[in-house]
Amino acid sequence: MKIGFIGLGIMGAPMAQNLMQAGHEMIVRTRSKVPDALKGATVCKTNAEVARAAEVVILMLPDTPDVEQVLLGEEGVAAGLSKGKLVIDMSSISPIDTKRFAAKINELGCDYLDAPVSGGEVGAKAASLTIMVGGPEAAFERAKPLFEKMGKNITLVGGNGDGQTTKVANQIIVALNIAAVGEALVFASKAGADPAKVRQALMGGFAASRILEVHGERMIKRTFNPGFRIALHQKDLSLALAGARSMGVSLPQTASAAQLMQSCAAHGWDQLDHSALVKALEQMAAHPVAPDGE
Repeated sequence: MKIGFIGLGIMGAPMAQNLMQAGHEMIVRTRSKVPDALKGATVCKTNAEVARAAEVVILMLPDTPDVEQVLLGEEGVAAGLSKGKLVIDMSSISPIDTKRFAAKINELGCDYLDAPVSGGEVGAKAASLTIMVGGPEAAFERAKPLFEKMGKNITLVGGNGDGQTTKVANQIIVALNIAAVGEALVFASKAGADPAKVRQALMGGFAASRILEVHGERMIKRTFNPGFRIALHQKDLSLALAGARSMGVSLPQTASAAQLMQSCAAHGWDQLDHSALVKALEQMAAHPVAPDGE
C-alpha cells in the first residue's frame, strides 16, 4: 500500500520503518530530519501532499493541537484527501477532540481511526506495541494488517474516541504504578535495605509488575534517558483530569501523580524518562534510592 506517515520522532520513526520493511511504499513528512533507516521513502513538503499521494495516512504527533494543525490547518491532511481514504491517528490526544476530528474527516467521505499505542520506544522498535483502536469495524479490518506490522496486542475498543479513552486509562495506571514503585524503593533504601535486592524479592510476589521490573531497575541504576518523557506523561494526565472534571469524576491518585510530575518539571527533569518521577519523592525524603551515576 501507499502509506503516508506524518511525525517521525522517537516512536514514529521505528513504526514507519517497520511498515517500510514490510514492503509498503512510504510517503513521509516530519519536522525533524528523516532517519537514514527511511531512505527510499518519498518526502513531502506539506501534509496535504502526503494525503494526496497516500491511500492511508498515519499520524504520530505529540499533542492535540499538533494533530489539529496537521489535519485541519493550512495545507493540512484534510485539504489533500479524496473519498475513500483512511486517516489513522496513533498519537495520544484528547478523546473529545478526537470525535470532532473524526467527524470532519468523515464529512470528506473518508474513514478515521484513533489508535494510540503503549509500549514506548522499545515496543515501537520491536513491533510489539499495544494498539487501542476506536472507529468503524470495517476501517479497523482494513487497517489491521498495518497494525500487525507495528504491534502485537491490537484491540478495537469501540467507536471514535474510545481508543484515546483507553490510552488515558492506561496512562493513569502506569503513572500510579510508577509512583507506588518509587515510594516503595525510597522507603526501603531510607530504611537501610539494598533497593536492588528488595526489588528482586518483590518480583517474586504479588507486588510484581512490569513497572517494578523495568522502571524499578531504572530508578536503582539511574538510567533516566527517555523511553517516554515526563513531559508527555504530564500531558496525558492533564487529559485524564480534564476529562474527569467534565464528567464530574474524582481521580485523587491521578492528581497526586500529576503533581509529582509537576515537581519534576519545576526542577528541569521533564525531558527525563517518566521513571524519574522518583526524583520528586527522593527530594521530599532527602534521600535517593541510589546515588546518581551508580
